[in-house]
Amino acid sequence: MPLTGNDKGGDVERQLEAPMPWIGMYVAAASLVCSLAMAADVFHGFQTKKLWFPSKYFSINAASLSLLAVVMKLPVDLTTRMWAATDRLAKVSSLIFMSAAMGNFMTSLGSMNDKEILLNVIAIGILVITVMVNGCIQIIQVRSFLRGREMFVEEIIASFSILLLLAMLSASAIMVPTTKRYLELKYQEMLKLASDEELVQSVEFDEKLTTDNLREIIKKYWVMAETSSPQFVIVRSVTCLTSGVISLAIAIILAEAQTRMALKYRTFSKTASKYDWSTKWIVLAQSVGVIIGTIAPAFRWWTAVNFVSSENSPMSFKTAFKIESYWTRSLVEWKESSLPLQIRDRKWRKVLHDARRIILNLVISVQIFVVLYSKLVQFISICFVSRIIFCFHCIKRLKNMFNSGASRIHGISESESGVNMEAEQDLTRYVLLLEGEGGLPQKTLKNICNEVDKVIERGKKQQPENLKNLLLKIGNFSCIREIDEYQVPSLHYQEPPNCWSLTLVTLTSIAIAIPNIPIDSTNWLLSSVDEGLFYVKLIEKSLDRNGVRLNIRNAADIVWVALDLYRKWQDKDLHETSRRGRNSTEILQELSDEAEKIVTEFKRNVKDFLMENPLHWPDKVIAANSMYRITTILLLVYESDDPLTDEGLFNHLTTVIADVIASCLTNLTRVITMKCHQNAIEERERSVHQAALLLGETEEILKILQQHKARSLNMDKSAYIEKWLILRAHGN
Repeated sequence: MPLTGNDKGGDVERQLEAPMPWIGMYVAAASLVCSLAMAADVFHGFQTKKLWFPSKYFSINAASLSLLAVVMKLPVDLTTRMWAATDRLAKVSSLIFMSAAMGNFMTSLGSMNDKEILLNVIAIGILVITVMVNGCIQIIQVRSFLRGREMFVEEIIASFSILLLLAMLSASAIMVPTTKRYLELKYQEMLKLASDEELVQSVEFDEKLTTDNLREIIKKYWVMAETSSPQFVIVRSVTCLTSGVISLAIAIILAEAQTRMALKYRTFSKTASKYDWSTKWIVLAQSVGVIIGTIAPAFRWWTAVNFVSSENSPMSFKTAFKIESYWTRSLVEWKESSLPLQIRDRKWRKVLHDARRIILNLVISVQIFVVLYSKLVQFISICFVSRIIFCFHCIKRLKNMFNSGASRIHGISESESGVNMEAEQDLTRYVLLLEGEGGLPQKTLKNICNEVDKVIERGKKQQPENLKNLLLKIGNFSCIREIDEYQVPSLHYQEPPNCWSLTLVTLTSIAIAIPNIPIDSTNWLLSSVDEGLFYVKLIEKSLDRNGVRLNIRNAADIVWVALDLYRKWQDKDLHETSRRGRNSTEILQELSDEAEKIVTEFKRNVKDFLMENPLHWPDKVIAANSMYRITTILLLVYESDDPLTDEGLFNHLTTVIADVIASCLTNLTRVITMKCHQNAIEERERSVHQAALLLGETEEILKILQQHKARSLNMDKSAYIEKWLILRAHGN
């Protein structure tokens, strides 16, 4: 029997609805990905002892907003009938999941520049407005049917919470650029103070900064970086505190709704939508996401309340509702500035300027209202938890009294505790706060200082043992002067500049090519140099800020990769070379001839005037020129002195390599302090963390270097190997 038009239409509709459950699973999968990102931030916060949970993996960006757009599939779907209890719960859970997500990545605004903040806030605003408009259309169109249905009230509350969180997010976005500029000015002033203290300290210690001095320097900059971290500043704000309260409250509403449904229906499988069985998976995935997503906002709320209600910054009713200038300063400046448009007609300029003033006055009023509302939430929160905090302080005092008595019983000196407290009090000078912030809680400052020690200790566990053993072979640095003592005729009228890493890998290549050396010795040397190169390259990159010697460093890196992995130099198998039964002089001559051939052929074939500058030479030619120079010098040394045995030459080169690494590592203290002086506010915290880790890794190495005369060199003049050799030649 042929199908009628209705049958055909129904068949087509069933075919179109068939993939809907899988689309629902796609929504559940997107929710799960967001949940995992939020969980990663929670794990990172616990791991780093930062219980305000900085946004590292889940932040406002194109990827997260795209995932949230998928997660909001159910609330924006106006064509699918979703009247059953599980369907309504799925819509509510989607809206509450959106609230949890917005509460989580609010702090990520601090990691963005002004343009990124504007674009991302606009993007999330468009998404929120789209969700709200679709929800309102649905409620208005079927209000008579929805009244009294399951989850109607919860859906309204969840939608309203998203609008509130958008208001908090927008208010924070307006505040962030101003606070960044303010904290940057305070940081620069504090930087001058810290730099002056370091200068006095270096003079007192005859320019020999010990590891203890470096530890104290890092602590100062760590406190400055942590307290001025834009994300931490947002966490301390009233808007972030309010977003935490909203996220916590809305999660409780979802838990209440699910509990009520479970008691009433005993199941979550009651669905009437086209998403069918996938609806319960959406509810499950988003419920897990809400639980995870509530952790960070709740802890941030507690952090902000504890910060304001601490002993250092008591809060009074008079100051509770004061609006700090940084909340509206950028809007006021924009209102009073000239128009960005070039309009010649004065009348139209006045009209547009007045229109902008009216709009911005409205925005400023809304901003003030949002901040006042947030301060009200803050005031209520403090009144609510002040007794709890007071109990904690009492318990802490009793514990300190008990520990103080125990320390006297066991003969522990109280002076040590006093010194520690004095050091912490001294570091309070470097705490950077905003207008209206009374001070940093002592516990928070102590945790910041303890984190420095933990990072340094973590670095100690990663110390390069092979490198330390190699540095024990440091000589009197006379061997390294061989590199510059003999006047080797240059293969080009311009000699390319040298660098520590290129000299190091060239000497190591020669050492590996020496015959009759046990494989264990060569492997140990390669491992030691590999560990040393990490720090040598770090020093060169830090000191060569303009990248003048970038090509030279790249040539060294390419040579090292081939040597370390394949025991080759310029496609020449060094192990095969060392097994041919010839003596060291012949091998040096072979390497010198090969290097000279490469440079000569390049000179003969090059026709580009740009290549007349050695800085623009290909990596292969730069490496060959270094090999030619060093092998020729070594050959001249052996012609003038008694020839060494193969083992003697290897040991001699090992000493030269140790001297080269040690000479370069005299710049380590300078690099560590430079990392503390990072100018970019978004990178400052990470840079000081690297400085602390670097100090822990190299603390024993610095002690070894302090036992040698190389430590007395002028640090500003020993950044490059040529200058170092000049200083050594003059006996400095």
